[in-house]
Amino acid sequence: MTIKIPHKQYTKGETKRRSVVKALTWRVIASLDTTIIAYFVTGGNLHKALAIGGFEIITKMVLYFFHERAWNGVKWGKRIEDLPGVKTADTKRRSILKATTWRILGTLDTFIISNIFTKSIKQASSIAIIEVFTKPILYFLHERFWNNVIWGKREFEQAKHEEKN
Repeated sequence: MTIKIPHKQYTKGETKRRSVVKALTWRVIASLDTTIIAYFVTGGNLHKALAIGGFEIITKMVLYFFHERAWNGVKWGKRIEDLPGVKTADTKRRSILKATTWRILGTLDTFIISNIFTKSIKQASSIAIIEVFTKPILYFLHERFWNNVIWGKREFEQAKHEEKN
């Protein structure tokens, strides 16, 4: 069944609930990655690795939510032909730019947190630099996955509601 949705100008096409769920799923993936990296960089110190990964769960969930909401207000890179009946799908270029802006924020956060727990600029830098390579790939894959999930997209939710009535 294809839902017909009239063309609209988009500003905030996704719900806050969708942004929260995206933030949670991303945080699980990203914190596991940080914990594993920190474990190896600290020479197998599980306590420090868990402290770094655990603390960033809080800071990065907040940062990610606001990053996602800011990008939700940007119309550039959204296209109408990706998903039948849904007009808020992101182009790959948009996903790449979102990944880049997020990585800048995330790297700064990781460096600060790692430096607090390791008390070593060298180890904090190593953790942050390794993440520069692992996180954009993981984030891009996460964005592409969510691009195919129509739950929480306002136009889809509105059309679904109108179809019931």
